Amino acid sequence: MAAALQVLPCLTRAPLRPFLWRGPGARLASGMALAEQARQLFENTVAAVQPGPMMHRALSLDPSSGQLKVRDRSFQLQQNLYLVGFGKAVLGMAAAAEEILGQHLVQGVISVPKGIRAAMECTGKQEMLLKPHSRVQVFEGAEDNLPDRDALRAALAIRQLAEGLTADDLLLVLISGGGSALLPAPIPPVTLEEKQTLTKLLAARGATIQELNTIRKALSQLKGGGLAQAAYPAQVVSLILSDVVGDPVEVIASGPTVASVHNVQDCLHILNRYGLRAALPRSVKTVLARADSDPRGPHTCGHVLNVIIGSNALALAEARRQAEALGYRAVVLSAAMQGDVKTVAHFYELLARVAAARLTLPGAGASVEEDERLHELAAELQLPDLQLKEALEAVAGAKGPVCLLAGGEPTVQLQGSGKGGRNQELALRVGAELGRRPLGPIDVLFLSGGTDGKDGPTEAAGAWVVPELPNQAAAEGLDVATFLARNDSHTFFHHFQGGSHLLYTGLTGTNVMDAHLLFLRPR
Repeated sequence: MAAALQVLPCLTRAPLRPFLWRGPGARLASGMALAEQARQLFENTVAAVQPGPMMHRALSLDPSSGQLKVRDRSFQLQQNLYLVGFGKAVLGMAAAAEEILGQHLVQGVISVPKGIRAAMECTGKQEMLLKPHSRVQVFEGAEDNLPDRDALRAALAIRQLAEGLTADDLLLVLISGGGSALLPAPIPPVTLEEKQTLTKLLAARGATIQELNTIRKALSQLKGGGLAQAAYPAQVVSLILSDVVGDPVEVIASGPTVASVHNVQDCLHILNRYGLRAALPRSVKTVLARADSDPRGPHTCGHVLNVIIGSNALALAEARRQAEALGYRAVVLSAAMQGDVKTVAHFYELLARVAAARLTLPGAGASVEEDERLHELAAELQLPDLQLKEALEAVAGAKGPVCLLAGGEPTVQLQGSGKGGRNQELALRVGAELGRRPLGPIDVLFLSGGTDGKDGPTEAAGAWVVPELPNQAAAEGLDVATFLARNDSHTFFHHFQGGSHLLYTGLTGTNVMDAHLLFLRPR
């Protein structure tokens, strides 16, 4: 995947300049504020996972023979290639696919977020747009990442195309994060509104994306292998941009080209866990009652090739390279950060304290209590790829500034009716924790941003914070705890220092979960 690690100039506002470390009093040689560097590093992280380069990496066509190569597999094209897609990055993926495939593409249908074409045009990202007279029909829907009637129309058009294919045809399926909301096709008698209400209730009670997708698949015509079944006996090739921890193909966009391994009992267990089983609509009970425990469609999906072409790990690898070019000692902690946002925030606060102590007082370290609690939290979060030991060793051996990187998707249990997203809530909670007591002679900054450019039902991608935030907020008459109690992080950041701590990128045309950047710079 290393060849896909390239930065597109459209996302970079200025060249990143290296950090010249000259001891405790050093400052950025370029005069660039730490916050500006953080924002720019985040933008370059997003640029590394733009759809075009990843599609060209995964897909190639020999014009003379008409052979389509997908990684190490080849397919003969003879006016038999069709395309469908759904997700936040699919517009750019489809544009790249059409550029590669040319006249071999017979027809296509894609479902993309509402307003994304206008957003790409506005920011001059022509490479993300389909050409005039394209053979791909575009549906926009799922405003605020919620399934709606427009997305339903798109899903039905995708199903119709798939059901019309024969054994001689090849269906190219483009999948990215946000695909679940953009491919809603409930099994009758369940209505779109009933399915949406149930999903909202589960999300509000802290259900993981894996749990949400298990329920979605059980109630969907196309998820959980349903699209693969509709396309059978055609050959199916899915190119997937992952937005899920660990990149499980059966979970991304609820696995429309992967046979489901879940049964009714799994669904009932989830519904019981969040206290929703008794409140189920009659239609949902009807569908679950008649559902068979076996997966729908071919059990092995032997006619399907699923390929992951991009992920959070790819984005973090580029972020690390960029941070090192700036003069930071950079370490990727994890590409699987998940768990309750309160726990994740406390983990980052303790990590900052332990790392700061090792960086400013070599040999001394943090208090035994903080060090032990940090490792306890790490065990509690159960992150399979966590490189905590390696990160702390790197910090202890660093001679200058450090950047610790992570990615993933924490969950927020809604208790208030405020406005925000998981990135803004995480940032605000980290800021509140860091402000509890001094960290010593060190500058610390934490940034959390969604790589899709949209954090919850807001126009911001995320936010950044420093330990001084609680005191600065209090001076403006803003009580951090009150905003957190209402899950009102966006309103807080909108008012705080004129909104300068919010990240605004616009829709980026990609989606590989979130990026978390922790900067530590000794004074």
